Amino acid sequence: MATFNKRGYRSPKEKEEKLDNNFIEDVNVDAKDSTTAKAFDTLDESASRAEDFIAKNQKVILGFLVALVLAVVGYFAYDKFIAEPNQQDAADQLFVAQQNFQKAVDGDVKADSLFNLVLNGSEGKFGAVKIAEEYSGTAAGNLANYYAGIAYLNTGKYAEAIASLEKFSSKDVTISALAKGAIGDAYAQQNKQKEALEFYVKAADANTTNDFTRPRFLLKAGKTALALGNKAEALKYFTEIKDNFDMSPEGQQIDALIGLAQ
Repeated sequence: MATFNKRGYRSPKEKEEKLDNNFIEDVNVDAKDSTTAKAFDTLDESASRAEDFIAKNQKVILGFLVALVLAVVGYFAYDKFIAEPNQQDAADQLFVAQQNFQKAVDGDVKADSLFNLVLNGSEGKFGAVKIAEEYSGTAAGNLANYYAGIAYLNTGKYAEAIASLEKFSSKDVTISALAKGAIGDAYAQQNKQKEALEFYVKAADANTTNDFTRPRFLLKAGKTALALGNKAEALKYFTEIKDNFDMSPEGQQIDALIGLAQ
């Protein structure tokens, strides 16, 4: 009868050694001739140097980490406890100036006196000039530059109007166009027609499809170009009004101006 061994079965040895599964076989290597050994030596030296560096500079490293944490915490604390309250304070201050500005624009009372209140303040609140200075990093402080610029323009302080309006910025294309157009008006009042034309064109180009600001400032640009003797440029602006904005208030008078520019 044939005899079969079970798979993996070995006959017992007279003296079977007990194996240590955690034992790594020792291999004798001459360190002088082994690239691997040299690499490990280099790594050991680098690690040792890194440990020495950390040990010697741990105060500096710790200080840097603490400063980084404080900077992050400080940012959120500033946003929560300083920036947000500043925004609210600025808005509260600007409220009265906005009311006076609206009254001046609506013509309820003599505009000059109201525009002066817009600039200088009233009812215990700052005027637009002070708000723009004190809250320059806020939305209300930015808007105060616009109110101040228009108020200066309407009280004959044209250089101040330009300075305030140039500090103002807005993603709203309509109010941005109005601000640029107001700068053009301030230059025109100073008889600086070239500068005025530049800003009227910028105002018109702020939104090329807006049927309120585009024809308004194309008309001013055309009249200014005509005053400068540049009929060809004036004709270009007038013609666009006729072609694209003929139903606008500016379109009602455009034929006569086109005749002057031809």
